[in-house]
Amino acid sequence: MKSAKSRLFATLCLLTTLLVLFGPYGDSRVSAVDSSTYKSLKIFNEVLDIVEKNYVEEVKQKKLIDEAVNGMIKSLDPHSAYLTPDQYKELQVDTSGTFGGLGIVISMQNDQLTVVSPIEDTPAFKAGLKAGDRIMKIDGQITKGMSIQDAVKKMRGPENTRVTLTILRKDMKEPRDYEITRAVIKIKSVKHSVYEDSIGYIRISAFQESTADELKKAMQQITGKFKDLKGIVVDVRNNPGGLLDQAVKASDAFLKTGTIVSTKGRAKAIESKFVARDDGNEPTCPMVVLVNEGTASASEILSGALQDNGRAIVLGMPTFGKGSVQTVIPLEDGSALKLTTAKYYTPKGRSIQAEGIKPDIVVEPIRQAEGPETAETHMLRERDLKGHIRGDREGEPKPADAREKDAGKEKTDLQKDNQLKSAIDILKSWEVFKRIGKN
Repeated sequence: MKSAKSRLFATLCLLTTLLVLFGPYGDSRVSAVDSSTYKSLKIFNEVLDIVEKNYVEEVKQKKLIDEAVNGMIKSLDPHSAYLTPDQYKELQVDTSGTFGGLGIVISMQNDQLTVVSPIEDTPAFKAGLKAGDRIMKIDGQITKGMSIQDAVKKMRGPENTRVTLTILRKDMKEPRDYEITRAVIKIKSVKHSVYEDSIGYIRISAFQESTADELKKAMQQITGKFKDLKGIVVDVRNNPGGLLDQAVKASDAFLKTGTIVSTKGRAKAIESKFVARDDGNEPTCPMVVLVNEGTASASEILSGALQDNGRAIVLGMPTFGKGSVQTVIPLEDGSALKLTTAKYYTPKGRSIQAEGIKPDIVVEPIRQAEGPETAETHMLRERDLKGHIRGDREGEPKPADAREKDAGKEKTDLQKDNQLKSAIDILKSWEVFKRIGKN
């Protein structure tokens, strides 16, 4: 067993490491280690010593310190986290767009694992999981108190193996088991189609490494075959977000000028501003962006950028409201900190955090639409998450070349999806309203 002196030395080394890491991000007025900090560290060392000597079973010191760091970061907000080397690797896999698992985005609401959004065309989506579903058990193990990282680890696994999620939904009298077969999740983040030979449709399901390139190809295919588009619908409903740079590039694809998004934090060094560039190939037709309560983070950046720049009408339901920036800081042992360091602001200076994007036209989904994308679900948003960072004002379809074949399906899609139908009707009527305005 190590001496109390060596334990204190280890604790001071830990503090020094944290100060080095956080020094550039923090306020210089509170960076210094004052006497109260040393007193707190002394208490921490005493507790560590008592646990090591008196706990019923021998516990490794590294495990205790890791858990202490984990608890400290976890107490900040729902999105900050201490990542073990394995968890850090999982995070890197997430952004690549290919991994084995179920295909759901989860968060923590009132200490309960909750589905933010099922990802399109994945096992979870096909099984019928919906935004707002509470995950009570994973393979029979109660999830109360389970971390998001541990839950993700349990749900991921080899292709064709099964996992059972016990789900409690708002309209369920008792929990229901969903047995889902894992698959290699290869997410195609952009899909496109054309409705009524004149309205382009772009569906962005997540912002990953290839999203901007996929969007560019989709736009080329649509505009290449349909020269006289009356409008474009960009659908980011149930899009949980993803990479900031991809959201910026996607927004830039529709904007010639103007601010896309800015970030502001405690430290000036973390602040940034992204501005659109005129590439000469941006579409000029009218646009509608479809949003709902599952529209979060990076997809809210795109929605806010197009709305504030007057480039698109936003239609649907108020968005999730996840407007905070997480910076991933690698540590020397292969672990990392995912730390909230700033907030996102729209071009007009509106904070997204816990506020979300308010639609220009509110259209509630019709209940009969059973797909996860349009079904009426529990309105889970950022402000519902325990410990969330308060907002500034808080407290106050198929390719176009299959047109004839898909005519019947298109009609069915629009009958089921009243929000999409509303967007298309608006774009079809755009020229009529322009003519009326000139008279």
